[in-house]
Amino acid sequence: MSKPPKRRSFPRSKVCRFCADSSLKMDYKEPNILRVFITERGKIIPRRISGNCAKHQRQLTTAIKRARNIALLPFTVPRR
Repeated sequence: MSKPPKRRSFPRSKVCRFCADSSLKMDYKEPNILRVFITERGKIIPRRISGNCAKHQRQLTTAIKRARNIALLPFTVPRR
């Protein structure tokens, strides 16, 4: 008895949201856009998970850090 060959599924490559849509503006004054890229605990989501390109991930990190400094985004979420 031979087993049937296993099917290999290849994960879809993620597309950078900012490269795909040029009208989407990344700015530290837009916390609603930046909130998508941070976890519930306040950590920045890494590039391999978010699917951003390296250029936009660097810009995103800078924008999130600037928004944190002027209190538009939290540094951390307090534990309960």
